[in-house]
Amino acid sequence: MTALTTDYLSSLGLTGYNTTTSASATSGASSTKSSNDELDQSDFLKLMITQLTNQDPTNPVENEDFASQMAQFSTLTGIQDLTSSFATLSQTLLQGQTVEAATLVGQDVLVPAGTAEIAEGKGTSGAVDLTASATQVSVNIQNKSGQLVRTLDLGAQSAGVIDFEWDGLLDNGSAAPAGTYSFSVTAQRNGQTEALETLLDGKVKSVSLDSGTGALMLDVQGLGSVGFSSVKRVGQ
Repeated sequence: MTALTTDYLSSLGLTGYNTTTSASATSGASSTKSSNDELDQSDFLKLMITQLTNQDPTNPVENEDFASQMAQFSTLTGIQDLTSSFATLSQTLLQGQTVEAATLVGQDVLVPAGTAEIAEGKGTSGAVDLTASATQVSVNIQNKSGQLVRTLDLGAQSAGVIDFEWDGLLDNGSAAPAGTYSFSVTAQRNGQTEALETLLDGKVKSVSLDSGTGALMLDVQGLGSVGFSSVKRVGQ
């Protein structure tokens, strides 16, 4: 690059420059540009000085143009600094969350889940978060085939977190065989049936990072992989 072209300067917002400038007048700015495709603050200032030194006398650059160029560069620099700061903060928070999540290994957590792997006759526990009182709350349990095998009647409940526990028995009193079971919660309010989110308890086996999103994930026994941010309660 032997000289700064009009098109190149215009792309940077630098106008009124005499394109007959010799290579020696622009070597300071071009040497930095040749080693890096991105302009930094020193490159910008060199271009500004070159523009002032070699501007076309018949079409001088207005003071307002310089002020506008400086304001644009300051804004860009501020955004770059802010992005860097957020990246550092994000990394710090992630490290803190990783340490916190690691302490959950071996502990029981309450998380949103609709299905669970159950050992023969073992059952499980969970909860439902009622935002308003209900005249009737029920937990319906289905086997892998979709057959209703047990209904837990929780009765009338006030707003709040309502715990429930399944003893691992079917409606006929026999032990439920090992397998995958689905859980759903319904509430009766003003004569209307409303489906609610089901929360289940499980023991944390390990902690990992999602390869795609970088989110912290918990491997919960019987429930599979669950996001760390979705944990509603630790312990029972």
